[in-house]
Amino acid sequence: MGVLPNRSNPQIAYIGTANHDDPAKIARFKSRFATTSSARIHLPMSLSAAELARGLDGVDLVYVGGGNTEELVNTWRRNEWDRVLGDAARSGVTLAGVSAGAVCWFDAFLFNSGQGPMRPLAGLGLIPMGACPHYSTETERHAALHKAVADGAMPTTLAIDDGAAVSFENGRPLAICSAAPGAGVHRVKRTYKGTEELTLSLG
Repeated sequence: MGVLPNRSNPQIAYIGTANHDDPAKIARFKSRFATTSSARIHLPMSLSAAELARGLDGVDLVYVGGGNTEELVNTWRRNEWDRVLGDAARSGVTLAGVSAGAVCWFDAFLFNSGQGPMRPLAGLGLIPMGACPHYSTETERHAALHKAVADGAMPTTLAIDDGAAVSFENGRPLAICSAAPGAGVHRVKRTYKGTEELTLSLG
């Protein structure tokens, strides 16, 4: 979310709240961004809001890992990380992520706890629409999402296939890219007949 850093050596920070700072995922982050940045830092979930704010000083991009989205959002709200990250976004820091780290920024997201039916939950509200991850690989999300949107439990929602990404600027979709054949982003909105799904095509 936000304009991508236009620097040859951006400072990138990783947050792993959704996976309890899994050491393997921290190592994977540092390895994957090794050719992109020499300044790759991990911001542990033990930080206070004030410590997080100091840790974000000079950071160009925050990358948030996947895991339990409900736990991520609740933890951030409890520790006031939501306020700090919102302030960072408004100051020009790019916020990004995968799975939980991708959908937490929206007004709402479709959550799969692994137990019981999928359900809509409130996100951080930095992007004024809903989000649904893993749309291409977890096929049960299709019916659950269309029902939630048709019932008004979720707003107009972007359903994101695995292997696809969408960037935003000022809360609006800016561009879509795909790293897998056929992967895309789909907009599901409520209509008088129920719902309508449209595959987006952006620059």
